[in-house]
Amino acid sequence: MRRIFSDYAYGPGPRDGCWWDETIAAPDWPRLSGEVTADVAIIGGGFTGMSAALHLAEAGAKVALLEAETPGWGASGRNGGFCCIGGAKLSGAAMRRKFGAEATDVYDAGEVAAVDLVHQLLDRHQIDADTHSDGETQMAHSPRAMKALRRQADEIAAAGGSPQLLEQHELAANGMNGGFFGALTTPVGFGLNPRKYLFGIARAAQSAGASLFQNSPVTGLSRASSGVHILTTPDGALHADQVIVATNGYSWDGLPDWLSGRYIPAQSTVMVTRPLSDEELQAQGWFTDQMAFDTRNLLHYFRLMPDRRFLFGMRGGLFASPRSETAIRRALRQHFDTMFPEWRAVEGTHFWSGMVSMARNLVPFVGPIPGEKGMFAGLCYHGNGVAMGSYSGRLLADLVQGKQPGLPYSPVVQSMGKFPFGRARRVVMPPAYAVLGMMD
Repeated sequence: MRRIFSDYAYGPGPRDGCWWDETIAAPDWPRLSGEVTADVAIIGGGFTGMSAALHLAEAGAKVALLEAETPGWGASGRNGGFCCIGGAKLSGAAMRRKFGAEATDVYDAGEVAAVDLVHQLLDRHQIDADTHSDGETQMAHSPRAMKALRRQADEIAAAGGSPQLLEQHELAANGMNGGFFGALTTPVGFGLNPRKYLFGIARAAQSAGASLFQNSPVTGLSRASSGVHILTTPDGALHADQVIVATNGYSWDGLPDWLSGRYIPAQSTVMVTRPLSDEELQAQGWFTDQMAFDTRNLLHYFRLMPDRRFLFGMRGGLFASPRSETAIRRALRQHFDTMFPEWRAVEGTHFWSGMVSMARNLVPFVGPIPGEKGMFAGLCYHGNGVAMGSYSGRLLADLVQGKQPGLPYSPVVQSMGKFPFGRARRVVMPPAYAVLGMMD
């Protein structure tokens, strides 16, 4: 497998200590063995792949999903659990300049539809995923950032939205004390336990007839003379008319060839504290149930969960090794202590890291793979995979069936360019992160 990080990044080391593993046991799927046939093969068992499997199976398709590791092993089983609008790192103004107002409006509608889709799946399949938060709150880390939030609030209100803007002096009364300069709440989104959500839709997919396989990495991808795709695994082969690639930050160059050079994985690191007492919450002045993130480019994201544990994460890891993992976890703790000084003595019980995926054009890709008949992909959600991955899977399920998607499907997400430098494209990350850090 041609991957652009070291083997350590894709092994058990970064995910060792993941809190979500303790909240629900993983299902035991079989390994793919022998020759198996399906209408649609799905590579990857995260939100994208599982959503596609569920919607295709409910439509009557014969679906087989291949997970390279165990259920919930990748980003979908270890992320921060923010189900919110997002998915692109391209600003609204830049998106309008590049794609036009109509395509941008459809994309924006899709972000809201993505959150609604997750809510519907939770309700329809009676999944208890420890949900909380009424929308998401962005915290201004500087006076300049607060000016930008005020402009953003005006734009949202002008478009008919209902943002809630809090000035610095109003934060403490709203349980958001942390050295910030104000906050903007967008009333779309909620927090959840990502592992419980993933396994809930997995159960629903199986009940609808989907076949799910674990420890079944795709080691080869070819086509028979009949045009059928052949996905080779260590113990067998899956034959399918159509294929969905849903590997996101855990993709590898060459599977298929088109994907090579079109994504960059980036590391995100998370910690969870022990449950906080009421006295500790009041001492820091953070007692809101709102999920929040700050206005930095290399952002921090955090939320007080229903069990009163505090989750805190950030971007920034550039290398993958035992030594660098130790360093990024130590840096994460230092950032936490700086932002929430009254909790410096609070134990961080769990630390882990995972991969998000970025595209050169800073927007997700969802659609058919050019030049590959019967092959589709959905990836690059820029750290917002809960909603956008679920939505991508739903769109792909429609596209595979030859249907016009039933949810907004913008031209914004239908193209994906290459990064420079091929397999060495990670060289762009250190200078980019340096510039972003200076801007912050």
